[in-house]
Amino acid sequence: MDNQPYNPLHGITLKVLVTQLVDHFGFDYLGKQVKIKCFTQDPSIQSSLKFLRKTPWAREKVEQLYIENKHQLTPEK
Repeated sequence: MDNQPYNPLHGITLKVLVTQLVDHFGFDYLGKQVKIKCFTQDPSIQSSLKFLRKTPWAREKVEQLYIENKHQLTPEK
């Protein structure tokens, strides 16, 4: 039984979420929207995932950005 039917992030991994945001907006835009060094200084998906997994406030901001722009993002192939 699915106990999170209305959670917009249900079933989406952090890696998919960050990858879709980077593919659509790029690190420059993400760094302006969420001011964290992993998006502005030598950015990479791996460094972003490592930071976001350890930093709840930053992860919440990135998740919110994803939710607000989900309709624009290209689904994972």
